[in-house]
Amino acid sequence: MSFIEIRNIKKTFNGIEVLKNLNINVEEGTILGILGKSGSGKSVLINMLRGMKDYRPDEGQIIYNIALCPQCLNVEPPSKQGEICKCGSRFEGHEVDFWNSDRQVFAAIRRRISIMLQRTFALYEDDTVIDNVLKSIQGHDEEESTYMAIDLLDLAQMTHRITHIARDLSGGEKQRVVLARQLAKEPMIFLADEPTGTLDPTTAEFIHQALIEGVKAQGLSMVITSHWPEVMRDLSDEVIWLENGEIIQKGNPEAVVESFMEHVPRPQVSEEFKTGGPIIEVQDVKKHYYSIERGVVKAVDGVSLSVNEGEIYGVVGLSGAGKTTLSRLLYGLTDPSSGHINVKLGDQWIDMTQKGPLGRGRVKPYLGILHQEYSLYPHRDVLGNLTESISLELPAEFARIKALYVLNAVGFDENYAEKILHKYHDELSGGERHRVAIAQVLIKEPKIIILDEPTGTMDPITRVQVTDSIKKAREELNQTFLIISHDMDFVMDVCDQASIMRGGKILRTGLPSEVIEDLTPKEKNKMLSNGKTA
Repeated sequence: MSFIEIRNIKKTFNGIEVLKNLNINVEEGTILGILGKSGSGKSVLINMLRGMKDYRPDEGQIIYNIALCPQCLNVEPPSKQGEICKCGSRFEGHEVDFWNSDRQVFAAIRRRISIMLQRTFALYEDDTVIDNVLKSIQGHDEEESTYMAIDLLDLAQMTHRITHIARDLSGGEKQRVVLARQLAKEPMIFLADEPTGTLDPTTAEFIHQALIEGVKAQGLSMVITSHWPEVMRDLSDEVIWLENGEIIQKGNPEAVVESFMEHVPRPQVSEEFKTGGPIIEVQDVKKHYYSIERGVVKAVDGVSLSVNEGEIYGVVGLSGAGKTTLSRLLYGLTDPSSGHINVKLGDQWIDMTQKGPLGRGRVKPYLGILHQEYSLYPHRDVLGNLTESISLELPAEFARIKALYVLNAVGFDENYAEKILHKYHDELSGGERHRVAIAQVLIKEPKIIILDEPTGTMDPITRVQVTDSIKKAREELNQTFLIISHDMDFVMDVCDQASIMRGGKILRTGLPSEVIEDLTPKEKNKMLSNGKTA
C-alpha cells in the first residue's frame, strides 16, 4: 500500500533548482534509500518530508496516505484503516496533501515522524541519558516507560552510559542517544539524513545495526540518505540515485550502488614530494583530567611524534583513541598536563605550551584548524565566510577570485562555485558546508593545517576531490598537514606517514600501508569500510 507519494516536486533556492520534478512512491513497511553526492538534493527532500520550515515545495505535492481518527486526530499508517483508536473511534482512510492540509492534521502527521539529521545532537544537555529517552516516551506508565527506555538504550548500545549527563558524552555517543530518543517516539515513519556520515566506523556500525533492529526488523517505513553503500545495501528495499535534483537511476540497491560507484574516480597519482626537516616536535605529552562519572581519564597518555615540513601526516584510530584531544593540544586550544610541544617558525622553535604573544601567540597566525564540530557564520554568505568573517580583508574582486579558486580546490566546479558565493549556510547541504569550512581554513594559506575528520560528511567523489586538493595545496604552497581521521583508505591515499592511536597512546608510526598491519582485525575491517568499498 502506498504510504508516501511524491508527485512532481520542484524546489528552488535563490534561483537554483535543487529538486526537479521528482516522482517517488514509498510503500508502507519499506525502506527507501537515497544515494547521491553532496548537493544532490537529498537533505532538501528529507526536510520536505518532515514538514520543516522553509522547505515547502514550489510545485507538486507530498501525499501521505494515512489512517486518521476523526475524534482525537491520532494518525497511524494506512493499514490501520478501520481499526479502533484508543479513544474509541474508528480510524478512517485519508489521502492528505501534506503541505496544503489543515494545520491540525499537518501537526498530527509531523508528530508521528521521527528524524535524525547529520551533525545534530538534539539532547537535554543537563539531563542523564535515560532521562533524555524517557522525555520522548508518551502514553505509557512510569514502569513501562523505564523498561522501554532501557531496551532502546540497549539497542543503541548505550546502557554503559545510562546515568551519565548528556553533555559529557562524545559526539558518537550523543548520536546513539538521539537514535534511542527518536525510536522512543514510536514513529510511523523514520527519516534519517546521513545518520552515520560524521561518525567513526565503530559508532557508525552501532547506529547501522540499531537501524536494522529498531526500524527494519520492526517493519517501520523509512527514508534514509547516505553515501555509505553498505547502508544502502543492508537497509534499503529500493534505492534512488539523485544527481542535481534529478533521479538518475532507481531500483535494486545492489544495481544502483554499483552504477554510482562506477562514477567514483581514483585520486590522482602525484610525484613523490621532498619534505624538509622537522616542523612539529611532540615529546611525551599527556592530557589527564578528572570526571566525576569516570574518574581519571587519560585522553592523551605519553604521546611523542615528529612532523616534517611539507609532510602530510595522519593520526588514525577509532572513537575515543585521543585523536581530537591531541589536535587541540597541538593547536594550543588545550594545555597538556605534562610534556613538550614545539613548532618551528623560521629558524626558531616556539614552545606551544607557553601562552602570550612571545609563546604560541607568535605561531597562531601560521596555523589553521578544521574542527570536527566546525561551524560557519550563519549571517554571512559563502563569500563572507571566506573573507570578512575570518578577518581576511581583500579588495572585492580579488576576494571573489580567491574564494572561487579555493572552492574549486575543495571540489566545487567553477560554475557551481560561482552560484553558491552568495548562499547562506542553511541553503547548503551538509557536505557542501563541510567543504566550505575546509576552504575557510585553506584560503588563509596557513603554514601548518590540522584537519580533524575532514571527510566525515563527504560522498566518495568529494573525498577524492579533497584528497587531490590537499596534495595540490602542499605542492603549490609547501603546506604541512596533520590529518586526524578514522578513514584508513583516505589516509592511505593522501598521507606520507601515519601513526595509530589507541587508548591515548601511539602504538606505531610508519608508512600508512605499514601502520594498517598493526590494526586489529576488527579495527582493520571498520577503518577500511569508508574507502574503496564505500
